[in-house]
Amino acid sequence: MAEIVPFPAPRSPREPRHPREPEPLWRHLVGAQLRRRRHDRGDTLTETAASAGVSPQYLSEIERGLKEPSSEILAAVAGALDLSLLELASGVADALRPVTSQRADGARPTGGALALAA
Repeated sequence: MAEIVPFPAPRSPREPRHPREPEPLWRHLVGAQLRRRRHDRGDTLTETAASAGVSPQYLSEIERGLKEPSSEILAAVAGALDLSLLELASGVADALRPVTSQRADGARPTGGALALAA
């Protein structure tokens, strides 16, 4: 005889019909933050790389989200851009927060979860 396969439970009206977009990777957001800061300062890739003690090619790969740098490299690059690791991580966290999470008065809510993709 055939096996009986139950139908899945009906979806709650609160559940989205379509799967959520995948969250961005941490390395992409970190790279974007570093590149934005470098551009804001008017520094070249070569200048920042020399200050951080990395090659321009490696810094370019970090900025494009192709490399997952160690904490030491991140600290060196952030330091070359006059950023603390806290400021860098906060900028990335801000980029992860959806725009819809702003309060009616325009301020961002405090607290909340931070999701990271590996």
